[in-house]
Amino acid sequence: MMRPIALLVMGTLAASAQTILIRNATVHTLAGEAPLEGASVLIDNGKITGVGRGLRAPKGAEIIEAKGKHLYPGMFDAFSVLGLAEIGAVDVTRDVSEKGDFNPQLEAVIGVNPESEHLAVARANGITHAVTAMTGGVMAGQAGVIHLDGWTWEEMAIERGGPLFVEWPAIRVYSLSPGQSADSKRPTTFKAAKEKYDKEVAEIVAWLDGARQYAKAKQAGLKPGEVDRKLEALLPYLAGERPLLVHADREREIRDAVAFTEEQGLKMILLGGEDAAKAKDLLAEKSIPVILGPTQSLPPREDDAYDAVYAQPGELAAAGVKFAFATFTASDSRTLPYEAAAAIPFGLPKDEALKAITRYPAEILGLGDRLGTIEEGKIANLILTDGDPLEITTQIEGLFIQGKAVSTDNKQRRLYEKYRARP
Repeated sequence: MMRPIALLVMGTLAASAQTILIRNATVHTLAGEAPLEGASVLIDNGKITGVGRGLRAPKGAEIIEAKGKHLYPGMFDAFSVLGLAEIGAVDVTRDVSEKGDFNPQLEAVIGVNPESEHLAVARANGITHAVTAMTGGVMAGQAGVIHLDGWTWEEMAIERGGPLFVEWPAIRVYSLSPGQSADSKRPTTFKAAKEKYDKEVAEIVAWLDGARQYAKAKQAGLKPGEVDRKLEALLPYLAGERPLLVHADREREIRDAVAFTEEQGLKMILLGGEDAAKAKDLLAEKSIPVILGPTQSLPPREDDAYDAVYAQPGELAAAGVKFAFATFTASDSRTLPYEAAAAIPFGLPKDEALKAITRYPAEILGLGDRLGTIEEGKIANLILTDGDPLEITTQIEGLFIQGKAVSTDNKQRRLYEKYRARP
């Protein structure tokens, strides 16, 4: 049975697993070859089972006629708080942090609210999956990767126990504010700032060393009461099975974090990296990927070039550093394609910009075998558009998550229609 594209927006296709043939589209696989014009993609049981021209629909399959339309992999917000934060000024709607600085046992995915309004708004602009993470403390917990659709967090989870968020200490010297004493927790001299930094790094080392001792004790045999959930949670990271998401912005912090993780034998993904371009040769040499924050931002410091943030992605690409874009928020996740697009006039090749919100985040996070491109065997998270998704005028005309056609309706659209119809 063939259905028009418009029905996808209304979400009228069956919610259960189904077989769908998207026919006669321009398919942008992002797997290396040029776009396939007049091609089709077959979806079965949530996976892509065929890509190419001349595909036939199995008996009983839904047929989406997509002539003149473009099919892309769904976009991937590589770091966000989607599902964990609703209203920034209302604490009870935010579940992004926990008491204490060291909580490596916490899993962000468990706290995801499937009814968050931000999920539907992000979906409407082509975001089909995202990293969601807690950010409070030094080791805030394990980030997770989620589909942006599902009745429960279990249905949404792609990767439950993902990279561990680590806030790297910084050497910061503060000026005395009126009424502030010199013995305040905020260091006012470089010596005091360095002492604070060394103490914070030593705490991280102590936790890692404690986890190594715990691993030895575990091999010798632990009694039930001797299980330590926090130390247990660190073991996959010490074994190199999972990476750390190390949040560091200044060049000195980035270089220190790289040296530390190498010394400790840990895998590292640089998060934030406002000065990543200044350490690009080191990052390329050590094969450390970067998840960049929003491009549409002011320069970090008043003496930085006006285009410092816009030009950095192009500099990283030219140096051979793999990177992805992220929004770091929930409410702004919908702007992800424009964060990538803003870097194109400042030196980032267009193809690289598109891959940095689809293919590269999947590869950086170890999910390249499941997401990021349109290839057989991969999860069918796809978007059907009337043009280039990096252009703000482009409309998302169809959205598929786990092979299911998902509605693009959302609160903002409903409010727009409501007040547009006001007498």
